[in-house]
Amino acid sequence: MKPYNAILVGNGTMGKRHRARFEACGVKFIAAADNQEEFDEITDKLTCGTADGLPADFAVIASPASTHYAYAKFFLERKIPVLVEKPLAISGEEAQELVDLAAKNDTLLFVAQSECFNPIFLNFRKHFLAELNARLGAGDKQYDAGDKQLGAGDMFVAGDKLPAGNVRLEFRREHKYSERCRDVDVSLDLLVHDLGLFFTLFRYEDVDISFKTSAESRDRARMYLKVARGPYKGVTADFYVNRDSDVDVRTISVSYGRQGGSPGSDYTVSLARYLDNGEIAHIPDSLENEHRFFLKLLDGACGDWGKRIARIAADCVKIASRQ
Repeated sequence: MKPYNAILVGNGTMGKRHRARFEACGVKFIAAADNQEEFDEITDKLTCGTADGLPADFAVIASPASTHYAYAKFFLERKIPVLVEKPLAISGEEAQELVDLAAKNDTLLFVAQSECFNPIFLNFRKHFLAELNARLGAGDKQYDAGDKQLGAGDMFVAGDKLPAGNVRLEFRREHKYSERCRDVDVSLDLLVHDLGLFFTLFRYEDVDISFKTSAESRDRARMYLKVARGPYKGVTADFYVNRDSDVDVRTISVSYGRQGGSPGSDYTVSLARYLDNGEIAHIPDSLENEHRFFLKLLDGACGDWGKRIARIAADCVKIASRQ
């Protein structure tokens, strides 16, 4: 892998994590900004051109969410690849504009929703797809609903019909109060994580929002999605997020109703590992998997999958930002 030079915008908790992981892969950070004044100094050097200015191969944006759009747009306009922390933007219009700009300039736009690279989720996804496939009954029609690059598992194989309401998913994500990410509400802070997981399983264009509720505090929200079209019509998903909770929880629950002679079943998978005191332990594999995949994309591999990840991130913002 060739050596890369990178620029960091945002040197807080996630910025430091991204920098440490990339530096472990041999990436050199040639500039860093933690406020607008420092960023302006970087822009002055970039306007000189790569010969006399900063020879940047990509930028990492880990600044407050409300600034992601402006910073990402700046780099994409200059055809500099970008890894931006979630959420991609704070409105669906801004998120789609960035995806379109990246496509127009043929420049990599990657959104760091690291839960999609969590090895626990990847294992869940593999087995869930296999189980769902077996319960639906294998047919002749294959439906590429997932992203095999994110951790494999076979494509869905659809049977003739999925009974409405037969398959129900529940995504639950809670943690104790934190001062981080207070510039956006809980939907753009936490809900986008689980929406990202959901849309590696089902297509955005097949899904409708049944309802969404948010607390006045902006720290709790609930959303109910339904697959309303396509071969998986009838699958439902309930999302609950809370960033002012008494507990730390990251789970996916699956429920299959009885169908013919097939028994129903229910189970829950935790996406986190816990310390002895009950607190969630950080899973470094998620970031490491994410960074390795980003560097593969930067090397020119898996280009179509990279574009798909950006579209999923924009779709998550479109849904999470709806009132």
